[in-house]
Amino acid sequence: MRFPVGVVGAGTMGAGIAQVAAVAGQRVLVVDAAGGAAERAVVGIRERVKAQVAKGRLNVDPDALDLVAADSAAGLAAFADCGIVIEAIVEDLAVKRSLFAELEDVVGPDCVLASNTSSLSPTALAAGLAHPERLVGLHFFNPVPAMKLVEVISGLATAPEVADAAADLATRWGKTVVLSTATPGFIVNRIARPFYAEAWRVYEEHASVPHAIDSVLTGAAGFRMGPFALMDLIGHDVNEAVTRSVWAAFACDPRFAPSLAQRALVEAGWLGRKSGRGVYGYGTAAVAAPGTASASATVVTPATAVAPPAAVIEHAGGSSPLRPLLERAGVSLVAGDRDDTDLDTAPGEPGGVIELPSGALLVQCDGTTATSLSAAFGRPVIAVDRVLDPAKATAIAVAPSDGCPPAALAEAVGLLSAADLDVYVIDDTPGMIVTRTVAMLANLAADAVACRVASEADIDTAMRLGVNYPIGPLAWARQWGMGAVLRILDGMENWYRDGHYRASPLLRRAALSERTSSILNQ
Repeated sequence: MRFPVGVVGAGTMGAGIAQVAAVAGQRVLVVDAAGGAAERAVVGIRERVKAQVAKGRLNVDPDALDLVAADSAAGLAAFADCGIVIEAIVEDLAVKRSLFAELEDVVGPDCVLASNTSSLSPTALAAGLAHPERLVGLHFFNPVPAMKLVEVISGLATAPEVADAAADLATRWGKTVVLSTATPGFIVNRIARPFYAEAWRVYEEHASVPHAIDSVLTGAAGFRMGPFALMDLIGHDVNEAVTRSVWAAFACDPRFAPSLAQRALVEAGWLGRKSGRGVYGYGTAAVAAPGTASASATVVTPATAVAPPAAVIEHAGGSSPLRPLLERAGVSLVAGDRDDTDLDTAPGEPGGVIELPSGALLVQCDGTTATSLSAAFGRPVIAVDRVLDPAKATAIAVAPSDGCPPAALAEAVGLLSAADLDVYVIDDTPGMIVTRTVAMLANLAADAVACRVASEADIDTAMRLGVNYPIGPLAWARQWGMGAVLRILDGMENWYRDGHYRASPLLRRAALSERTSSILNQ
């Protein structure tokens, strides 16, 4: 298909879209309101493609790319023969609406109008157009040439054949397409909010500090970057604005509430890498920003280990979820006394409870606090956060119950350290770090399925490719069990009682049903 592809905006996103289209063999016209910007973008694209060819990553002739900067004097009139025009301009509803209104007077009746918006609804963008059915959201991710994901967003008026045509075009450009309705944040920016929000909540409770939270989420859960390092990279002004926009769009739903601590960073101008300081310090700002990764009453460091015990007792009928980690440590598991009924009926998630030689208990986090479990068992408890893959984990968080003897905590730390894990001791908070983060990601993903935002498969694909999650949130929930995720959420909601952790009705239904797969995929 050789019709010209029009790109409005020659910034990072517009130039990236133009590059992907041109490399795929499309004719591309680039227009920008700033004099010389389109010409500079075309030159830059050719140089980048030449560099990729030299490295053996592309097999195209950079000089043969059918890519031109439209005559600035012609302006939007250059798009008269285009089959699709994609705008990548400032994220402002009024400005984008004005642009599309102008384009309608220029392009042919069959031309698709597409917006690379990351947050504005195509329904709102199309309002007032003579033919709103031909406008669709086509959300690329930065950097466009490297990121495989494209969200195709249908507004209320978008014709199905227009969405299909946009999806087909992006697929032929080598992208993986997911389909979304015009909900706030679409798929990725809606479902990703807990990755940042839960980190801020743990920090604001003084349960841990940023470097430990980042280390646990990368080392235990397999995320490529921790949330604080990622927010510093994105820019706190950008990240907080997206969070605030989604929160406002959902009528201030507490599940999307922004962080006051992050707002303080924005107000201080500590925006992250681009300003030299954010949660962490960069360049001349060699230390982290005060009140974030520096001082805290509960500073978290990899704890000092003691020699692990040779054996521990496994209660509640065995099959403790902690067994793989203990086996990594070379510790023998001995079956518990069946008469010890206080340990054979765990108050939370079914599974074995580990008794240490001191009599303290190791229990996998189930959304309640270690202190709550200690009260139920009548013993000191050390809660252990969850991991994605026990064989590959490099870090883990533990939380002692109030009054837990230091010797018992040291015993637990020694055992887990013997499994080649960096052990981070955090304050006793429900859901700890990984457990609450993954449970909330799964919760918002299930809610998106329930609201027909996207399919389960597209949601998991979007989160893997759009934000590099190690596994899709719904696949993660299936791995843990829908019932386990529900217990975690209910435990946290019962503790906080602020609506933040309320479970999606569909997740609750899936947890109660024997047909979890069919329920989520209805």
